[in-house]
Amino acid sequence: HKAFSMCLAHLAVVSLFVSTTMVAYLKPPSISSPALDLVMAVLYSVVSPSLNHLIYSMKNKELSTLLPLVLVNKLPIH
Repeated sequence: HKAFSMCLAHLAVVSLFVSTTMVAYLKPPSISSPALDLVMAVLYSVVSPSLNHLIYSMKNKELSTLLPLVLVNKLPIH
């Protein structure tokens, strides 16, 4: 079960990486806009690598129990 969840998370990151690449290179020039290019660049260069680090850090038991608490503001951050 745990191996499948890690594999599924990695597949999600790879699919995000590949899909942003495909959109960037295969979109017709008629729908090209600077805003869309910026969004694709951020997804391609920032979000994918960040998600990969998040996936590997979730292997840490302590972090994986604290992260949901931080996300719902139940744990104060100093």
